[in-house]
Amino acid sequence: MFDPFMFAIAALNTNVLWGIPMVVLMLGTGVFLLFVTRGVVFSRFNVVMRYTTKTLFQRADPSEAGEGTISPFQAVCTALAATLGTGNIVGVALAVATGGPGSIFWLWLSALAGMVIKFCEITLSVAYRTRNERGEIVGGPMYYISRGLGLGWLAMLFAAFGFLASFGIGASVQANSLAGSVNATFGVPLPVIGAVVALLAGLVLIGGITRIAQITEKLVPFAAIFYLLGAAAVLVVNAAEIPAAIAQIFRDAFTGTAATGGFLGATVMYACRVGMSRGVFTHEAGMGSAPIAHASADTDHPARQGLWGTFEVFFDTIVMCTITGLVIITSGLWHADPMMSEGAMSSAAFGQSIPGGQYIVTVGLMLFAFATLIAWYYYGEKCVEYLFRRAPAAARVAVRVYQVAYVAMVFAGCVTNLDVVWEFADCFNGLMAIPNLIALIALSPVIRRLAADFFRDPDCRRPKDTDYDGMLVFRDK
Repeated sequence: MFDPFMFAIAALNTNVLWGIPMVVLMLGTGVFLLFVTRGVVFSRFNVVMRYTTKTLFQRADPSEAGEGTISPFQAVCTALAATLGTGNIVGVALAVATGGPGSIFWLWLSALAGMVIKFCEITLSVAYRTRNERGEIVGGPMYYISRGLGLGWLAMLFAAFGFLASFGIGASVQANSLAGSVNATFGVPLPVIGAVVALLAGLVLIGGITRIAQITEKLVPFAAIFYLLGAAAVLVVNAAEIPAAIAQIFRDAFTGTAATGGFLGATVMYACRVGMSRGVFTHEAGMGSAPIAHASADTDHPARQGLWGTFEVFFDTIVMCTITGLVIITSGLWHADPMMSEGAMSSAAFGQSIPGGQYIVTVGLMLFAFATLIAWYYYGEKCVEYLFRRAPAAARVAVRVYQVAYVAMVFAGCVTNLDVVWEFADCFNGLMAIPNLIALIALSPVIRRLAADFFRDPDCRRPKDTDYDGMLVFRDK
């Protein structure tokens, strides 16, 4: 009975959620919002970089900051912790192995649309954020859907999908990739890995967003620098192969990939589907997950925090995923052995180029996967909290039950074979995106007003008591 159900889920993913309908909806939303915002994230990309990369470690002036629980840098590290996961290593390998090098082109296209979409969804998340019963600042798609559109049922639907998605993309997929990599490289028994990872995760999660942010702001930069230095060393060794790899990415994006060796070959549509789904899996733009973390940021203007969303997609996909893709394509392993797993492919691609390169992938997966699973817990917790928001006592119990269940799923992910979880993860990722993208389109007038207000004078620091309510009216006057 389980096989027909999984067949139905796979068909839903292939034909609808990550087929032509989702490609049209995702890219169409990105293009629509590009016109709504007049392309400011690209035409004013210098502003994006100036207020992100150049201010990463600057302390904000307390007199100029807005209300918030964590710093903008901590918010982006928490969001990057969720995006810089197995998608950057295993997900890219899966895209190339099944969709061919051309899938990287569609991954880039997904990222360009994602840079616009994430700017918009984070801007809305900060604009419509509120306080929960404990006085914590909370936000995300469920709040701008309910407060901006008045569609409580759609907000509840998003929260339900987000809660379910956290067990797949957040807990089990990340834990499974982490445990498999450590077991294959160091031979540590899976139950031991599961117990250690579950314990560490539990100790972090009980501290809420403050502790999660404190961990991710240290873990994410170290993990990213460590991985990028190792990948750069591999590309230096394979430098002669890079021009051909780039040419193949563009050629195969529009012609498909011919079958060679054990590789079955990929059509243009399949490469597009794989590239788009893996792109969203890694940068999460359009899913509505990252805005939940960014809503807690201490910022003076909603659109200023939105800049971090553009930076987040740029770094995660245009930089990190491209480097991983080039490492795999230049290695030639992507079509050499059809039985090779994606994690093993990434390890082998690094290992054949530099001594001990496989350890770079193992350590990178460990750090990225752990960061992702603790960040996604926070997303799931906020979704559970929203579902029970009208019953505070029940909400506290539900959050505690969710916390225990999440840690248990982390352990289960480490010790079991979870191939089917990837299908479920893709399914709920797609289901999360639908209500979120609908809300972004419907609230585009608000996005336009907030973006225009900010980019009129990006250097102006607004005081804490700035009132943006006049810009949050849904319909133009």
